[in-house]
Amino acid sequence: MTLKGNAVGVTQKRDVVVWQNSYSVKLKLVDEQHMHLINLTNKLFAACMAGKEKTKTVFFETIREAVDYVGYHFSTEEKLMQRVNYPEFAKHKQEHLDFVREVLGKLEEYTTGNKLFAPLSFVYFLRDWILHHVAVSDRKMGDYILMLHRNGELQKMTVKVKKDEAANRVHIK
Repeated sequence: MTLKGNAVGVTQKRDVVVWQNSYSVKLKLVDEQHMHLINLTNKLFAACMAGKEKTKTVFFETIREAVDYVGYHFSTEEKLMQRVNYPEFAKHKQEHLDFVREVLGKLEEYTTGNKLFAPLSFVYFLRDWILHHVAVSDRKMGDYILMLHRNGELQKMTVKVKKDEAANRVHIK
């Protein structure tokens, strides 16, 4: 609950990151997925701020959801890049793989009780990585796809997206 004012005992909802139009890569599907990733990051942040017990339960559930959703999101981007023969596909995909490796390593630290794992630091890591990746790599991808569109090279291309819930992947035709 978000409340205004300085009532005693009332806490205000804070987000660690808020979507801004400047984050848009001008591809609706990708922007919507980025917004969802930001919402998951904020959910993790809220769990960290809610106290130790809440951090344990909500944080673990949300981090699992975030890992699954990241796989779905990366699959979407990678299928789009393949569909348009994006010249920096290999580099972009490697960034995704490196991120997944790092997140899975941190998740293992968390699940094994590694005392060095700090949930709040992990939230800031997620926020920073997402915003940097969106601002640099995803923006370049979006610009490339928009350039193809402006040049009329996508007019005959239809992109159909179907989510495969079981595999947590997308199929783009």
